[in-house]
Amino acid sequence: MRLTELPDLDPTPNVVRVELEARVSTVEIGADVPARDVWTYGGSLPGPLIRAKVGDRVIVEFKNSLPEETTIHWHGMRVPAAMDGVPGHSQPAIAPGASFTYDFVVPDAGLFWYHPHVRSAAQSGFGLYGAIAVEEPNEAPLPGEELILVLSDLSLDEEGRPSDPASGGDLGTLFGREGRFVLANGKVAPVLRARAGASLRLRIVNAAKSRYFQLELEGHRFTIYGADAGRMSRSIDVDRLLVIPGERREVLIVPRGEPGAELALRWIPYDRGFGSTEFREPEDVVRIELDGRPPIVTPPITIPTREIAPIDASSATSVELRLTQMNTETGLVLGINGVPHWEAEALSARVGETQVWSIENEMNWAHPFHLHGFLFQVLGEDGRPLDPLAFRDTVDVPIKGRAKFVVRYDDRPGMWMFHCHILDHADAGMMGMLHVHR
Repeated sequence: MRLTELPDLDPTPNVVRVELEARVSTVEIGADVPARDVWTYGGSLPGPLIRAKVGDRVIVEFKNSLPEETTIHWHGMRVPAAMDGVPGHSQPAIAPGASFTYDFVVPDAGLFWYHPHVRSAAQSGFGLYGAIAVEEPNEAPLPGEELILVLSDLSLDEEGRPSDPASGGDLGTLFGREGRFVLANGKVAPVLRARAGASLRLRIVNAAKSRYFQLELEGHRFTIYGADAGRMSRSIDVDRLLVIPGERREVLIVPRGEPGAELALRWIPYDRGFGSTEFREPEDVVRIELDGRPPIVTPPITIPTREIAPIDASSATSVELRLTQMNTETGLVLGINGVPHWEAEALSARVGETQVWSIENEMNWAHPFHLHGFLFQVLGEDGRPLDPLAFRDTVDVPIKGRAKFVVRYDDRPGMWMFHCHILDHADAGMMGMLHVHR
């Protein structure tokens, strides 16, 4: 169940050069029928893993062999604006049969991911997503065997092809279209073999276009040590792990049981709004088989964390946003401050400026809110950074609730997108642009 990794084609130190093709493929997901005509990066679901280290120059020679234009957005990565993959702002959309070279230096350690920003809900829902892991060689090593998990879902019609991305009409858009099959690294309930008592380090991406992944491993706890952009200021233990769309979580678990036992990492319905928990049952995401070796006793684990200073918000300017729903003569339209993205004016910021964003949710559904290109720290209602400190790019805005974060703009001017990462909501109008200028 481990991800395919792209080979580095350049022997030069500190340069990672890979070739990546988007194409239509048939893949095996472990369901009753093969998934046909799935859109893939490199022919695999999810796309292949790209590995790099902080300071590396990453060159992705991308070819579009799909039947329509596309781009790649490097979610969470502080790339130049010209490399951010937003058509009409970062670059022209890449036509069928055309190529584009993404070329950037990676400044941050963490687990990131890539996906398109043309018809985002449809193309991601068809299978276009993959992970990129960036390591910091100077950080202390972490315990446990690493497993990168790309979580998603997929809907197929009776012939095994991806379902109509407009199914359900306005109601489908409002709810956000969740796939019928829950996938971990492109498979339905894949098996992970492990030794009882040996710690596992799970690095998790939620690449689903709408689904919130609330995870449970009965009788076990998750030790969370990392968020979107790598390690946090301290680790915390939870019984259930929530990973919202677009978000990453890095956790440690120690599977326990008798040799030969099977544990189930399960998806638990999470109340993100009307219809999200009714008549729904838990589903297995990964089955963990404990092998025949005798259990080992794991001593108390000290997890190396990261020193993180709070962003100084004492002189920050304020940005107030409302996530809104409008019913028009032509149907459902979502927006920000009552305006869909195609009618909205860009927000403005200066290089070096610090802003505090307050996002109010006026709807009966939660919204995972994502800011392109910059990392922020989530604030509590008192305006202080939440403990543990972490750098994030995606935050949940609860039902009829509010989220706040502080962000400082480094020297990467350009146009940057922000949007709800329920991609059906973004396509229906819930996104906008931020112009960062010198």
